[in-house]
Amino acid sequence: MRKLHQTYRASSRHWVGDGFFVQPLFSHMGEDRGTDPFLMLDYAAPHAYAPNDGAPRGVGQHPHKGFETVTIAYQGEVAHRDSTGGGGIIREGDVQWMTAGAGIVHEEFHSEDFSRRGGTFEVVQLWVNLPQAHKNTPPRYQHLPKENIPSIQLPENAGQVRLIAGDYDGVRGAADTFSELNVWDIDVNANQSATFRLPANHQLSMVILRGEVTFNGQDTAGAGELAVFEHTAGAVQVQAASEPVKILLLSGVPLREPVVGYGPFVMNTHEEIRQALNDYRDGRFGAI
Repeated sequence: MRKLHQTYRASSRHWVGDGFFVQPLFSHMGEDRGTDPFLMLDYAAPHAYAPNDGAPRGVGQHPHKGFETVTIAYQGEVAHRDSTGGGGIIREGDVQWMTAGAGIVHEEFHSEDFSRRGGTFEVVQLWVNLPQAHKNTPPRYQHLPKENIPSIQLPENAGQVRLIAGDYDGVRGAADTFSELNVWDIDVNANQSATFRLPANHQLSMVILRGEVTFNGQDTAGAGELAVFEHTAGAVQVQAASEPVKILLLSGVPLREPVVGYGPFVMNTHEEIRQALNDYRDGRFGAI
């Protein structure tokens, strides 16, 4: 079996704009938790918002360069616009996969409908590194509606896997990616278990969003925790306790390239960061 290396819990929460109350579970700007090619994950755990008839809550226009952002809407809705002309409403179950590449400007707010009615809001935002050869790829936007995301039933009615990206049992996920990786949305039913086999050259981590899980019959983790596994061959058995478990599985071939981050830019060298700043100031990222 592939053994659990360590579990992590966010030490703090903070607001991103006024619409996303997040707990960071890993970041390229902090401790290396073995998540390459994934740079950062912010989890906006379920949070109740009152109806809002004023300006929608969220984050105004800001730039990105050198990586991709993935927004997974579990509850609530996000309205997105960017300088490529991409955008739309990310509804419950939908995923946005935005490639910043050579540079993009975007904004994210609660949708008008969600703002008007209020309710529970739950979102994951993930940053995926781009290989050095693709840092300056043209920006693009992939809208992945829930009906276009393949869903595979687990054996013995144990649950299901939604394939946001990557491959599972010969089925290809919805997103087009620049490196070999998996992003799976996993549900395991109460008191059920499932076994997952990932390629030996993938680094593997799992974010537990709901419930309590036992890995390989011995190690436990609960909601809001990041479980990072040893970088070895072997399967991982996931056992749900008396409540259903929801997990976001992240695995991929590590890029093992230099990572230099500065706010919304992630490049390979400090000189590239300076160039990104100049490009943004000179308007080369476009405008919304």
